[in-house]
Amino acid sequence: MSKLVTFAELKQHKTKDSIYILIHEKVYDVTKFIDEHPGGDEVILAEAARDATEAFEDVGHSDEARALLKDMLVGDFEKTDELKTKPASTSFSHNSTVNSAVQQGSNMMYFVPLAVLGAYFAWRYYSNGSL
Repeated sequence: MSKLVTFAELKQHKTKDSIYILIHEKVYDVTKFIDEHPGGDEVILAEAARDATEAFEDVGHSDEARALLKDMLVGDFEKTDELKTKPASTSFSHNSTVNSAVQQGSNMMYFVPLAVLGAYFAWRYYSNGSL
């Protein structure tokens, strides 16, 4: 059985010497990783001792980054009224929404230039009578 971390205990770990973050209702000790974090230490320090689920998912961490979390696990978070956590299913639906938007955006990346090119050739054809 994993350790149960209280909100009071989570709040005690928000300095560069001891940093706990909360992701998907699990508490991680990221103290040793802070100097290696590609985004810099200020990114982690900004989320220290609070629910960092949304920030973690918004960045779109790789599978390798998620695998690193397993070694940093302290325990499960004890849900209280003091800190509302984001349920895991919310971030999943958010991720699928973001992925859908990105896919639509990349489809437009091909359609818009082709439409502009087609409009240019149509304009040249109709204005001069030939290409």
